This record gives sequence, structure tokens and C-alpha cells, in this order.
Amino acid sequence: MKTLFTLTIMLFGLTFASAQTEQAPLQEKEIKYKDWTYKSIRDDKNINLREFAQNKKLVMVVYFAPWCPNWKHEAPFAQKLYEKYKAKGFDVIGIGEYDTVNAMKTNLDAFKITFPVVYESDSREAKQKTLHYDYRKAVGDTRGWGSPWNIFLEPSKLTKQGDVLTEKTFIVSGELIEAEVEKFVREKLGLPAEETKGDKTASKTVEVCEPDKKVANFVKPQP
Repeated sequence: MKTLFTLTIMLFGLTFASAQTEQAPLQEKEIKYKDWTYKSIRDDKNINLREFAQNKKLVMVVYFAPWCPNWKHEAPFAQKLYEKYKAKGFDVIGIGEYDTVNAMKTNLDAFKITFPVVYESDSREAKQKTLHYDYRKAVGDTRGWGSPWNIFLEPSKLTKQGDVLTEKTFIVSGELIEAEVEKFVREKLGLPAEETKGDKTASKTVEVCEPDKKVANFVKPQP
């Protein structure tokens, strides 16, 4: 009986560990992040990152797979940041990965995403062929798919020409921690600190970022 109880506890622990949301800290990393030109998901027009970043104070680039539950957790907060700070010199641009463009469009519509979004890949077979994959490995991100993956760029510090935009900047290899990231954004925009009210995303269904696979029977309690 005792052995059965021990095995039950171990299995629960393994399930819990594999089902954690992928929140990750904001970290400054050495990374040779390159300029890019990708097609917009909405109108198929080309968007160049260096041009997009001009005259802005801070840009967040978020890579995502539309089927990933972890991206679904982050998407509303990314949109919230964009709406709240876009008039203050902040901007967000998404890069879709590992699914069809139509699936990406459907995902953006579902979350009412209004910031610009482009795509680097359009199939799951491209997993290890993207710059997104190379960047993640360069900064030690060991997740299977790496969705979402966020990188922050300060346009005033970017190179004016050449392939590489920056060799050191801040990244988040996972979901954004809301209070931490909002504090960072406000500091970079030269805004005073806000009173923190806690992480409103703390209560959520815990899922696994794998295609067509999830654990949806555990709800993380409020702190």
C-alpha cells in the first residue's frame, strides 16, 4: 500500500513538472540578432525590422506557434502592452512559426491582436531550420518548440547598417512575467514606476506546448 502511494505521488509530481507554464525571467544575453525582412501575415507585404524600429524607444519581437498553449497565455498580455505603450515609443511585432499562414491569421483574430505580425516559417517540418531555432539554442533555451520566445530591442543601440542588429540584448525564453516586463518597459521608456497589483495571469489552465497535446485538468491556484 505504501509503495502504491509513493508511486502515485511520483507520477503526480512528474505530471505537474511536465505541465508547468513556461514563464521565464528577463535576462540580458549575448546574441548576434540579425536584421530580417519577412512577409506580413495580414497583407503579404514585406516588413523590414530595422526600418520598423526607426524612431521608437523599445521594440519587443515575439516568436510564436499559434497552436502553442503557452503563446495563448502570453498573447493577451502582449496585446495589452502594445495598446498601453504604443504612444510612448514602444512597439510589438510578432513572428509566426511552425503552422500555416491561415492558422496564424485565425489565431490573431481570436486574440484580437492588432500589432503587426509576420512569419518566418509555415510548417512544423521547419522546426530546426529557422533563425528562431538558432537563436534559442544560442542563449541556452532547451524547450522543444520555444513558443513564445521574446527579444527586446532598443533602436538607439542598433547598428545602422549590416546584417547584425545587436550582439547583446534582453530576451525571455518563455512566457513573459507580467510585473517584471512591465517594469522593464516603463524604465526603458523613461516612465515612472507603477504600483504593482500582482500577476493577473497567475490563475490559468496549465498546458504543454506540443502540437495537439495538452494537460488541461490542472488549474494553478491564485497565490
